[in-house]
Amino acid sequence: MQNPSAFEKRIKRRISARPHVFFAVYPPGLGGVCEKEVLQVSQKAREIFSDHYKISDIKVLPGGIEFKTRLKTACLANILMGSSTRILMRLASFKADGFRRLEAQVKAIDWELYLPHQALADIRVTTHKSRLYHSTAIADRIRPIVHDRLCLKDTLRHHDVTGSAGSIPQTLMVRGENDRFELSLDMSGTPLYKRGIKEKIVKAPLRETLAFAILTRLGLSEQDTLVDPMCGSGTFSLEGAMMQCAMPPGAFRSFAFEAWPGFEEKSITHARNKLMAAAWACMDAGALPPIPAQDLDRTAIDHLKQTCTRDKVFQRICPVCDDFFNLKPPPITDNQGVIVLNPPYGIRLDQNDDITTFYKKIGQKLTADFKGWRAGIICPGKKEFLALNLGLSTMPLFHGGLDLYTAIGVIGR
Repeated sequence: MQNPSAFEKRIKRRISARPHVFFAVYPPGLGGVCEKEVLQVSQKAREIFSDHYKISDIKVLPGGIEFKTRLKTACLANILMGSSTRILMRLASFKADGFRRLEAQVKAIDWELYLPHQALADIRVTTHKSRLYHSTAIADRIRPIVHDRLCLKDTLRHHDVTGSAGSIPQTLMVRGENDRFELSLDMSGTPLYKRGIKEKIVKAPLRETLAFAILTRLGLSEQDTLVDPMCGSGTFSLEGAMMQCAMPPGAFRSFAFEAWPGFEEKSITHARNKLMAAAWACMDAGALPPIPAQDLDRTAIDHLKQTCTRDKVFQRICPVCDDFFNLKPPPITDNQGVIVLNPPYGIRLDQNDDITTFYKKIGQKLTADFKGWRAGIICPGKKEFLALNLGLSTMPLFHGGLDLYTAIGVIGR
């Protein structure tokens, strides 16, 4: 058994004080938004911690943004980033064309510095064009090595991974391509689009990462009046309420890294509290306008009302059960109105409804009553986008297995 002070020194020297490589995974189409967020995290880390915690070596890669920084900044990134699905910490990269080489490389990693004592690792393996290609066999070779280093008892090894070292699973990602293997730890735990705010949702809800990206593209500011007239579970309203007062997307949830030996709890708690206090101060200033949110689904509205009681940041959301076509626009000045719609389609739409006609009516309503407003309207396909007839630009998105069109721009231009 190591002397605790000696172990802590190893953690500080090998984990906390060194920069590491991280990878922020983003949904298809959100690379630009995600890259800007990484730069913003770097600036915020310098403000809260010091210049030693800035981010460097930023690279836009397929599926994610790679960057280099210290662990504390990467923890902050999980709390601050609204467009990323998860953030991975790179552990090792090596060639292995056989199990002996694979096992030797895995044994060389000081697992006890990264994962909590007696943690069960959920090992997820993908391979492409490698001699070692059987994902289950690879995981079976890696698992006992990791568990031995974490002093995991044999009787616990076959238990469900969610039952170990706290309630958040610890996931090891193993990716093999052309005999080169890359090992990464998932810092986030549950995907980052799960903000920890909603307790109940309606069917086919919009993911928070997509709503965040659309509102970012629309340039939502604290002066804008945001209207969410087909709100469903209220994703647009909730994201907008947080964005307008700079409440961190991850303010209300926990993360896998919180169980890591290198997690600096006191420092991250201070940073989180500082960010939330600034958001609450913005709310207390009283300058932010109400957010009208409505839907025909009474159950969805009831759920959203319940969600809005979670924190005062959400209490300016005004959920009502009503039809979009009855909506009267609130007064705005200087093009400071933003309207966002996620109309029902697929399983959310009655089979007897003509979806193209429905989108045509939406376009007519917006042209008549919302001229000059900035709009973001999710469309399941090109024909629905064209049926709007609003002359807006498109923002490609991928959600729920569908390639979506998002009509985006200023109505009446």
